[in-house]
This record gives sequence, C-alpha cells and structure tokens, in this order.
Amino acid sequence: MKPLRVGAVNYLNTKPLIYNLKQIAPHWDLQLMVPSHLAYNLSMGLLDVALIPVIEYFRNPGYKIVPGISIASNGPVLSVTLFSKVPWANIQSISLDEGSKTSITLLKILSHELHGIDYKSTNLPMNANPELVNTDGVLLIGDRAMKACLPDFPYAYDLGQEWNAYTHLPFVYAVWAVNERAFGEKLTSYFAQAKKLGKKHIGEIAESESKRLELDAGFCRRYLSHIIQYNLGSKEIAGLELYRHLAFKHHLIEQEGNIEFHDCRHFAKSY
Repeated sequence: MKPLRVGAVNYLNTKPLIYNLKQIAPHWDLQLMVPSHLAYNLSMGLLDVALIPVIEYFRNPGYKIVPGISIASNGPVLSVTLFSKVPWANIQSISLDEGSKTSITLLKILSHELHGIDYKSTNLPMNANPELVNTDGVLLIGDRAMKACLPDFPYAYDLGQEWNAYTHLPFVYAVWAVNERAFGEKLTSYFAQAKKLGKKHIGEIAESESKRLELDAGFCRRYLSHIIQYNLGSKEIAGLELYRHLAFKHHLIEQEGNIEFHDCRHFAKSY
C-alpha cells in the first residue's frame, strides 16, 4: 500500500500538532505547505489527510473530521489581523492574505454582521510586502500577522477577539480532514498522541520556532500555551456550527451539512 499522505501548514501554531508525528507514524508521508494549497491537494486526491481551513471542510461534504483536535482560540488569536488605514466601518477595499480562506470568510462575515459593509478585495501573495498595498486594509494571517507592525495602518483588529466578543464562542480555524481513501485507516490515535506529546513540549517548540521566525521565545511559548487551543469540544463545535450557519446566510457556502467525525470510538479509547 502507498504511504498515507498527510499535509499540514508550516506555521508556529501548527507545530504542537505535528511534533514528532513522523516518529509516531513513520509510515506516513508528512508534507508542509500553505493552507490554501493543502485544501486544493486534498480535494484533488494528492493528500489523504490534511489540516485544512474549516471553510474548506464545509465546502467539501465528503470529508470527515478527526475528533478532539483543532486549531482554535477563545478570544484574541494574534495571528489573524485586519490592519486598516480607516475605521472598519469605513473600509472600501482590502488586500487579502492568500494563506487562509477561513479567515477571509470570517472577515466577510464580521464585516456584514458588525458593520453592514462590503468591500472590494485583491489578493496579497505570500511574498508581497503588505506595507506597499494601496487598499484601505490588509488581512494578514499566521506567522506573518504576528510579525507585522504596519505603522501606516493605525487600526488593527484581531478577528479572533472580534468573533468572540460577538458570539461568546471560540473560533476554530483548522481541523484535520480525512479524504475518502483514508476512511478505513485508524488515524485518530496517532494524531491524539502527537497532540498530547506536542503540548508537553511547548517550551522546546517555542525555543526552536522563535529562532526560525525571529520572534521572542517567551512570546512564542505564551502564544502556544495560552492563546492557541487545540481541543475540539462542545464549545468549539458550537462555534463551528455558528460559523457554518453565518457562512451559509451570507452565501459563502452552498449548504449547511452536518459535521461528521472520523473514527470516534477509537478517539475515546485513545484517552
């Protein structure tokens, strides 16, 4: 049999979920790429399991979610930020980080729900300098958002904080999605072990990643320990369901299908 092809993003907030995954599941082929590429490769059958933006899960009803694991926040997230030259309600144009469609959809939902606005958008490539855009705002995600300052943009809105203030629920950014080819695989215990081990080694991960990202190691540790959450419990699922409903309400997805999980019984045994 071909090795299971697993895709993940090479962001700081992902590291605890893939820490030692190659050692835990040496028969897997782990590939790192940006979220939008992960979603495409999963849809094209080039990956079997991928840590995809949740909007892509709702747009592909054939996937199932690995239970108990996500990348989420219950308040500020620090890594999904709308920088703006004008107050949010006055924005007419935004440059959108091409990294994550979930955050782009969240921005559209909050713009409608909180401010009743729409805006023109342009794509911001991963290697483009956000300080040089000629739009009113720029949406940055991931490591690039945490490192950005953008002094010419006096307004900065953390979308995790904005969602939490509006809904009083966590926001889930990404989940492990399983493609049909892998439905027969007992994946859950491997991912659960990787999460458990990664959370025990947050300090080591923060130290290593801070050097790669040129960020303060203490900041990286606090971010991974207190800002990003990795569970997928009842509150996170409620946040997912509300996000799905609002995305459907604003015509950003075509249907409100059920959330389906992979290998739930094995998940219960793994704890």
